[in-house]
Amino acid sequence: MGASVILLEAETIGHGGSGRNVGLVNAGLWLPPDEVIARLGEEAGARLVAELAAAPDRVFDLIAREGIDCEARRAGTLHLAHAPSGLRDLKGRLAQGRWRGAPLVLLDAAETERRTGTAAYQGALFDPRAGTIQPLGYVRGLARTAVRAGAALHEGTPVRALDRLAEAWSLTTPEGEVRARSVLVATNAYHLGPLAAVRPEFVTVSYGQVATDPLPQRMRSRLLPGGEGCWDTALVMSSFRMDADGRLILGAIGDFSGPGRAIHQDWAARKMAALFPDLAGMPFRYCWSGRIAMTSDHVPKILGFGPSALACFGYSGRGIGPGTVFGTEAARALLTGAADGLPLPMVTMHREKAAALRGTGVEAGACIAHLAGARQGSTGGR
Repeated sequence: MGASVILLEAETIGHGGSGRNVGLVNAGLWLPPDEVIARLGEEAGARLVAELAAAPDRVFDLIAREGIDCEARRAGTLHLAHAPSGLRDLKGRLAQGRWRGAPLVLLDAAETERRTGTAAYQGALFDPRAGTIQPLGYVRGLARTAVRAGAALHEGTPVRALDRLAEAWSLTTPEGEVRARSVLVATNAYHLGPLAAVRPEFVTVSYGQVATDPLPQRMRSRLLPGGEGCWDTALVMSSFRMDADGRLILGAIGDFSGPGRAIHQDWAARKMAALFPDLAGMPFRYCWSGRIAMTSDHVPKILGFGPSALACFGYSGRGIGPGTVFGTEAARALLTGAADGLPLPMVTMHREKAAALRGTGVEAGACIAHLAGARQGSTGGR
């Protein structure tokens, strides 16, 4: 569209949640459609639901068009019922999704065991629209695509000040100043600190993951033979998938690299053994954590904080599809001056009460849940 684009990245491309997430390309938000509409109203809610139902199409079409190497696999996802209450939740999501045309399928316990390789779940909701990617490969591929299109990317360049001048924005960095007609703040859960013009507010939630070495072929053929990505219905959610090299990647809410790392990593070892007894005792080769920007209503925000200035944040654990949609449409709105194409209405203020305290509470709750699993000698399941 003829714009001169500069990206100022405080760390490296993919350093934050964009490179550290679970890699599930889901259709929609964490909330079921009816709750999205209840929060936003019929018109805005239905529009957002429809936009995000098509988000996997955008992601996988972009990957194919630009030749991004990120282990893209559109084999669907499995939302796993960890208990009878979880199965009831999935049945409600099935009804809501089907009513809006989503091709969802509810699997019984036997079919879920066949697809996952574990008997730990009471059923699963299969969404064929979704899939998995290697998230760091995706975001780095997007960066290469942007460079080919003429964008200038500057890593290690934090913005120390963001100020509105008479006809432009001034962005001050340790290396110099940028003057820009438009600004898009896309820091999400990695916003470094107060800037005079914008203050995204959210609850910070950590999500940790571990990965094994590549599994022997005899094991790979039994664990997720169809290649789906999985997460469960538990309050302290967990997830697992296989990567292209046959590593099992297991994750859960919790800071796996913070003060509670021993608790979370011990939980992960027990969880893997409970789900897949053949893997009991197998060491984890990698461990990492990322941060999620959670909003109280679990709906993302597009904050308009000045002339031709937007901030997008608060994906609440659903960053890949929504982030791709929001980024595209936010850029279009800034270039055209028309906000009517944004996927949800822009707001001029968003506040979160006691955000730091609530984030600490989530981490404490995850530690308690993972410790409780140790005392019970089980990590849940049926």
